[in-house]
Amino acid sequence: MGEIEQKPTPASRLGAPENSGISTLERGQKPPPTPSGKLMTVKIQMLDDTQEAFEVPQRAPGKVLFDAVCNHLNLVEGDYFGLEFPDHRKIVWLDLLKPIVKQIRRPKHVVVKFVVKFFPPDHTQLQEELTRYLFALQVKQDLAQGRLTCNDTSAALLISHIVQSEIGDFDEALDREHLAKNKYVPQQDALEDRIMEFHHSHVGQTPAESDFQLLEVARRLEMYGIRLHPAKDREGTKINLAVANTGILVFQGFTKINAFNWAKVRKLSFKRKRFLIKLRPDVNSSYQDTLEFLMAGRDFCKSFWKICVEHHAFFRLFEEPKPKPKPVLFSRGSSFRFSGRTQKQVLDYVKEGGHKKVQFERKHSKIHSTRSLVSQPTAPNSEVPKQSPQSASLTFGEGTESPGGQSCQQAKETKACTLELGPHQSPALPKSPPGSKAADGTTVVPPEEEEEEEGGKDGIRPSNPQPPQPSTGSLTGSPHLSELSINSQGGAAPANVTLSPNLSPDNKQASPLISPLLNDQACPRTDDEEEGRRKRFPTDKAYYIAKEVSTTERTYLKDLEVIASWFQSTVSKEDSMPEALKSLIFPNFEPLHKFHTNFLKEIEQRLALWEGRSNAHVRGDYQRIGDVMLKNIQGMKHLAAHLWKHSEALEALETSIKGSRRLEHFCRDFELQKVCYLPLNTFLLRPLHRLMHYKHVLERLCKHHPPNHADFRDCRAALAEITEMVAQLHGTMIKMENFQKLHELKKDLIGIDNLVTPGREFIRLGSLSKLSGKGLQQRMFFLFNDVLLYTSRGLTASNQFKVHGQLPLYGMTIEESEEEWGVPHCLTLRGQRQSIIVAASSRSEMEKWMEDIQMAIDLAEKSNGPTPELLASSPPDNKSPDEATAADQESEDDLSASRTSLERQAPHRGNTMVHVCWHRSTSVSMVDFSIAVENQLSGNLLRKFKNSNGWQKLWVVFTNFCLFFYKSHQDSHPLASLPLLGYSLTIPSESENIHKDYVFKLHFKSHVYYFRAESEYTFERWMEVIRSATSSASRAHILSHKESHLY
Repeated sequence: MGEIEQKPTPASRLGAPENSGISTLERGQKPPPTPSGKLMTVKIQMLDDTQEAFEVPQRAPGKVLFDAVCNHLNLVEGDYFGLEFPDHRKIVWLDLLKPIVKQIRRPKHVVVKFVVKFFPPDHTQLQEELTRYLFALQVKQDLAQGRLTCNDTSAALLISHIVQSEIGDFDEALDREHLAKNKYVPQQDALEDRIMEFHHSHVGQTPAESDFQLLEVARRLEMYGIRLHPAKDREGTKINLAVANTGILVFQGFTKINAFNWAKVRKLSFKRKRFLIKLRPDVNSSYQDTLEFLMAGRDFCKSFWKICVEHHAFFRLFEEPKPKPKPVLFSRGSSFRFSGRTQKQVLDYVKEGGHKKVQFERKHSKIHSTRSLVSQPTAPNSEVPKQSPQSASLTFGEGTESPGGQSCQQAKETKACTLELGPHQSPALPKSPPGSKAADGTTVVPPEEEEEEEGGKDGIRPSNPQPPQPSTGSLTGSPHLSELSINSQGGAAPANVTLSPNLSPDNKQASPLISPLLNDQACPRTDDEEEGRRKRFPTDKAYYIAKEVSTTERTYLKDLEVIASWFQSTVSKEDSMPEALKSLIFPNFEPLHKFHTNFLKEIEQRLALWEGRSNAHVRGDYQRIGDVMLKNIQGMKHLAAHLWKHSEALEALETSIKGSRRLEHFCRDFELQKVCYLPLNTFLLRPLHRLMHYKHVLERLCKHHPPNHADFRDCRAALAEITEMVAQLHGTMIKMENFQKLHELKKDLIGIDNLVTPGREFIRLGSLSKLSGKGLQQRMFFLFNDVLLYTSRGLTASNQFKVHGQLPLYGMTIEESEEEWGVPHCLTLRGQRQSIIVAASSRSEMEKWMEDIQMAIDLAEKSNGPTPELLASSPPDNKSPDEATAADQESEDDLSASRTSLERQAPHRGNTMVHVCWHRSTSVSMVDFSIAVENQLSGNLLRKFKNSNGWQKLWVVFTNFCLFFYKSHQDSHPLASLPLLGYSLTIPSESENIHKDYVFKLHFKSHVYYFRAESEYTFERWMEVIRSATSSASRAHILSHKESHLY
């Protein structure tokens, strides 16, 4: 009763040699005796969906059960696999060192899954055919569950290899029957023809070759072997973390947005629910950067940390790390360590061992297989391993399925835990400092033995050249998909994804702040005429989505004209811009303008056919837009070189403006023209933002169309193409949006010189009341990742804000002090040299400020120390908290002291986002800006005033938290604008007597406006985008809103 009950396996009945899987013991050593005691039965679900029961002692560690499973399968390369089971609404890995009974509380009701845990970078490192077969089953399972996302071409190719391994060579009738009975992806019917086309090219391919080719395709996919762990970045943006053989990855939805190679990671740690990545110093700087991510809870955080520890050890170390000596008095941190062989040990073990051929049965295949004794060929001309034709059976048993997946492991320790990752050393060095050797020269050493040097290779590289692959059909399109795959496979994918996890663009209000909008006589009134027009046009949702492409494309083309036509024409009249800057800006906008002019023409022609405005629609099915989108998005790839230049042009423009007062005045004068309704540098980023708009439109089309729709395939393909472009340009966009925001804020501030510095990130701006000797005085606050500035508004024509003081965030504390001072929504900010008391306009505003300031303080604490002084002229404040409160007597009249400097400034528009927040006592954050970039919309709306009777038709553009009103879409500049921050968005009540459909209401104090859309879809879209600018919600609400329609 003290040992595992040994059941005869099919392999043992055939005389196959017994082995105990992969042991962590050295050769010649015997495994420790199995603990005696009461036995318990554990059900294991294999990768082929069958179940097998194992009896193990209750006090046995997890390794006993894992070795029993590997022994049952005669699996030599078992260290690539693991056991996972559900625990408290999450999936955790079985710890091989802890007793099973302490991990699986109710073994009778739990099904443990045997799955792949470590995915090597190259499948040729898998020496055994059985191992590759199990990996192929894992790929098949991930495809079915939607975890391995890919485009249609890759999915069809993967399925074709699975079908080849299961039924053999192509036969159309047999293929259709097999595909009808087996669903490899949720929406398989749309791919059936392409699957059979690929399958036809695999004639003569054995199951072993099919597994090899399947892994060859799968390993190139971005989501291969990826298990996502939900988290938030320091901005509160929802992201996903994952760990792979190369390091730690960051995903936005299903798009990889960042990667931290093991070579760059100095230390991994967690503290409560915060996961910390400490990076090695950059080559050009002396500081170390620490990244922080917030996870759902401490157990989730610790579980992900453990998985990272195991991946680093498995792929980077030469040998299993030694256990830490137990402390005498107390312990600090976790005692967790990786248990098992490293990948290098597994490779050496399999290559040196002379294993006999072991036959096994493929459960779903009509063609049987024999395990190959020879390791994967290493010669350049070697072929894919052939499969022996002999047949034998190794049945895994029958059983039922159980839900599974991967998540984090629960733990109880309360200490912060760290993983120290030593610096790189050259693999050529014969010896390493004390510590665990790594496969590529990396050494894990104690902190006192660190040497700050970099080099070596990132991760384990395959030592064998990859053998040539037989032709299996071309791989078109990108395998790196995001929400596309979820939409295409039946998953619930959000519709709008924010591209930037940390930063987002600054878009200021730029046209005159006119209230209350237009005069009644500005546009002709329409009512029943518009109603009749709508009834004559199509009512399909896809038509209105296509129409949204058309209307927003018109606005985008007008934005391109601002640079390519208006700005270029103005520049040509004056010799104020360097020729190098001209050649950088205009040649990159002219091709875009020409391309999108033709693109808009094609869209409008298709809509005309769709609406039946010509007789051409009777000759074919024109009620689709995917083919037009696919053709033009593919054409945009040829313009990628111009898109890459926009960030360079933005930097060059700001650098030239800084060095030339003449160019500065020229650009400022151009911004005062009506046609430049936004800040000039915003237009330089418009082409990058437009890519995200295409992506969101295609996501809505893919979600709307059923898989068998004629337009579905083209929309899916177009979405794959645009997703790839967005992913490539996304890093540049993050940097440029923050860069542009800092420069815009610089124009609104005086008394500061070096606002734009490397590493500085904008977080929030807004109006707060500062408590001083005169009582509460309104001040404008600007929060960055290293300092908090407070300012007051000037009385000159420039309407700029004068910086009164700065509070470095390093060492600052924040606390609520409403009861202490008797002021509602009051906060006390205590810096190292000064303290101030501020009050927000509402409870929600106070909570948003507290959350962002605390986040910024945490970031500053992780930096190297206090930041340089920002104030240009006034000395730093060195007052005690009481002195600061009594001595701060500044008012608007005090600005007369700096009248001279203000008079040197030319007139500056007073309707930017800073001024809107000042007048409406609100605030806006970088998270808000990231939503605003995505939520841009154009189209016709009918507008009605509170006391008017008729409706006026206007062309309305929503961007940068503002509605811009035009008489028609052909106008070059807006007639008026309405900033929406602070406005409320509702639906009219019955008492307001608005007896029309699709009407929404905007009101702020006594200002009330009604707007009427043409359809339910356009009504919902306008409500969606306007709500993103008017809702005064917390950061958590904003993020959940973004995720709900998740780029």
